[in-house]
Amino acid sequence: MRIVEESFIGHRQAAATARRHGICRSLLTTWRRQYRNGELGSSRPVSFAPVTVTKAPARQTNSVDPCPPPGCQVEIALPNGRRVTVPVGVEPEAFARILAVVDEQ
Repeated sequence: MRIVEESFIGHRQAAATARRHGICRSLLTTWRRQYRNGELGSSRPVSFAPVTVTKAPARQTNSVDPCPPPGCQVEIALPNGRRVTVPVGVEPEAFARILAVVDEQ
């Protein structure tokens, strides 16, 4: 609508406004007629919603320490009654090899 309103300023501004904005003069003429008849623009009234900007919430700490102290171990009770103690950061592939050896015994 800004372009249409701009075209009403001064004498014979429609053609100059259309050239300035790179649009066809006949299109601007149609928009001007629609504007005068109240047909151009939103059918809904403009409304605003209140916005509040706050600080980001504090990061939640995980109950599991991502960097356990060296030598920290976990004991796993297997269904066959055996117990296996492994370091907390053991790789899954290495743990699978350990279980394969324990199951053979």
